[in-house]
Amino acid sequence: MSKTTKLLLAIGGFYLGILILLVVLFGVHGQKNTEFQIQNEFKLTNWVKLGPFSINRAVVYLFLAAVLTIVTMVYIARRMQAKPNRVQTAVETIYALMRENITRGNMDDAMAARWFPFIGALFLFIWFSNLIGYLPLPTNSEETFNLFGAHIPSFALYAATANVSVPLILAVVVFIAFNSEGIKIHGFRGYVKSLIPQGVGKMVILIAPLEIISTFMRLISLTIRLFANILAGHMIILFMAGGLGVILGLAWLGWFSFPIGVAVYMFELGLIATLQAFIFATLSAIYLGGATSSH
Repeated sequence: MSKTTKLLLAIGGFYLGILILLVVLFGVHGQKNTEFQIQNEFKLTNWVKLGPFSINRAVVYLFLAAVLTIVTMVYIARRMQAKPNRVQTAVETIYALMRENITRGNMDDAMAARWFPFIGALFLFIWFSNLIGYLPLPTNSEETFNLFGAHIPSFALYAATANVSVPLILAVVVFIAFNSEGIKIHGFRGYVKSLIPQGVGKMVILIAPLEIISTFMRLISLTIRLFANILAGHMIILFMAGGLGVILGLAWLGWFSFPIGVAVYMFELGLIATLQAFIFATLSAIYLGGATSSH
């Protein structure tokens, strides 16, 4: 048995021993908290009302993501050097991912050159939106703390992409883009015809509606995939980081759940935030390339 395995077993044994001791000392019955609702952590409260528009924390997160996207793309355009430093190397890696893997990998070179700014901006915007969602920021106006007499919103984890309206709008933009591009290349009748596989014969009566419906289902798949993954990740983190103990009225449960919450947080921050941005941008490129292909 290796030293690493022994160390992990020792840590696991200590962790389990403390958990058993807490169960023995405090029991498994607590006063359930009916006031705390985990979904309230995602509630949007209007801060400023400007006619038909309002500013809430979702708007602030979108603004931050937009600023970071613009700054990053301007940096890429203006700060390239013949001998790159570490920052430029990281930026060039992201640039290559967006250009070669996401865009050029799913459409021809001429179309990739035209649509790369859109796909690249889409990837960066979603990526920054997801990453910001894992930074604790003072945006929860439902709960405040007093700082030198000022009531400051409490720190919270919130992601704009955990609100279904944001992924939906992005999906609508992509939906309009690839359909309009397909109609532009093939014409309306030619584009509709291209959606139906060749050689289906009389089965076209059944296949055609299914293919058209599947095209509209891309709206739902793009929206739900991004929204559900980010929302579920945040809810698991909130539950494990203390929400579950609060709901059940078992303060000691935090000893068990908090390390799991930290592990989920690191997993979401390190993989899911980037993966979901990559999937959304890649599917957008696939839809654009497929809408304009000749077969």
